[in-house]
Amino acid sequence: MNPIKVFISLFLLCVFSSVESQEKNHFDISNVWVADLKNGNYKNPILHADYSDPDVIRVGEDYYMTSSSFNCIPGLPILHSKDLINWELINHALPKQTPLDVFDKPQHGNGVWAPCIRYHNKEFYIYYPDPDYGIYMVKTKDPKGVWSRPILVKEGKGLIDPSPLWDDDGKVYLAFAFAGSRAGIKSLLAICTLNSDGTFANNDEVIVIDGHFDESTIEGPKLYKYKGYYYIFAPAGGVPTGWQTVLRSKNIWGPYEKRKVMDQGKTAINGPHQGAWVQTQSGEDWFFHFQDKGAYGRIVHLQPMKWVNNWPIIGVDNDGDGIGEPVLNYKKPNVGKMYGIKTPKESDEFNTNTLGLQWQWHANKQVNWGFPSKLGYFTMYCRPIPKEATNLFDVGNLLLQKFPAEEFIATTKMTFNARFDDEQTGLLIMGLDYSYLKVKRSSGSLYVSLVTCKDADKKGIETESDPVKLNTNTYYLQVKVTSGGICNFFYSEDGINFNSMGTSFKSREGKWIGAKVGFLALRKGMINDAGNVLIDWFRITK
Repeated sequence: MNPIKVFISLFLLCVFSSVESQEKNHFDISNVWVADLKNGNYKNPILHADYSDPDVIRVGEDYYMTSSSFNCIPGLPILHSKDLINWELINHALPKQTPLDVFDKPQHGNGVWAPCIRYHNKEFYIYYPDPDYGIYMVKTKDPKGVWSRPILVKEGKGLIDPSPLWDDDGKVYLAFAFAGSRAGIKSLLAICTLNSDGTFANNDEVIVIDGHFDESTIEGPKLYKYKGYYYIFAPAGGVPTGWQTVLRSKNIWGPYEKRKVMDQGKTAINGPHQGAWVQTQSGEDWFFHFQDKGAYGRIVHLQPMKWVNNWPIIGVDNDGDGIGEPVLNYKKPNVGKMYGIKTPKESDEFNTNTLGLQWQWHANKQVNWGFPSKLGYFTMYCRPIPKEATNLFDVGNLLLQKFPAEEFIATTKMTFNARFDDEQTGLLIMGLDYSYLKVKRSSGSLYVSLVTCKDADKKGIETESDPVKLNTNTYYLQVKVTSGGICNFFYSEDGINFNSMGTSFKSREGKWIGAKVGFLALRKGMINDAGNVLIDWFRITK
């Protein structure tokens, strides 16, 4: 045999193996973003993913984080860390959102806004707001286990950003803010009392700050008590360009002094605010916050913090004015031990009987949307496109996950068992604008094309490239995301030779969330035996 042909054959076999047969363990740690620099330092963001409005607590030697999830279900993600840098997604506290008849359909921008996680009397509590209904609470003794059903603690339209405090004398308080879009008032922080078990808020609220004068859009209060002072950590100035303010008082009801403790300064980290203060077991102080990064969502940063004259300074105060600036690289927190690398899962081989925690739907999941199995794939069924849908913005059965890094490649292997013409599936980049590789059955054959929709939230109309016929119902779809959220799409029939499809697409954030990547399975009208797609695997690589 010709040596050159032998070499080419072996090379192609290696390439095929790298795409088709990579071991699952290879994807236990992210290939695209690891904050731990493995030299005693870390880089920000610690999570280059949309964990908006992060809140964090320490319980013994363990740290737990939750964040906003809005209309994405399951909601209220629970992340765990041993060192504040390396995080794993271990659970969701909210399997479905209530009221069920409302959230069984997409409710973009609604649902779970900024939550607060606390530990009291050997139980974990999360207080979260739904701006249309009020402030809810869920709790558990095991954060990896089942959380209680939501209890409406304080009813009221426009109540947001709750933060409870169990005081030394047994009294319980709740700080919260107001969403102007629902309440008709904003830039105010209030405190009321709770009953002893934290399940009911009294109507004795008191305004503790009016931010209209110099703390515009103050919100997101986190209530703490430290060295005899009550502290309220609260972001102000708006998400893209704001700062972190701290209020303090010897009396829970005030009056409160206030001070700006962190802003962007001369850094590139815009709007550094809205987060959580955590003290390590060694006595160090740290602060979590997000940065709004457009299509990438609100990504999570960790800043050093120190106390000066009973005021916190967050970040690094290089000019000595008492206002810190964010850091991009810093020494890792001292937690007494060194721990290994952990990252939230991104890739999925779909080999287990539970769906990976990285996946969320755009509405409460219905049982006939899809099933995991130990057969080696996740099955999605082609569900009817809602009659009211102009485009995918009105579709709930979208299986999606967060963008994990500035740049990445997402590749998937799928087998489409279409039973009827006009059934479709594909690989989707979803946001206010979206684009996806559509695989659709037409005249008994499968065709692939690139569909794009601008201003989907404003009933934008889809455009589509010329379709290309596929010669197999098992194929590979791929999207390459580069800096700025630029997406290019590819397809392959053998996993080796990938063909470009359409033109570049600039991804865009969703309603209060980052852009997401994942799958759809749709059809026109109801049938008693819809087609399905078997998703063999989904892999995130550089």
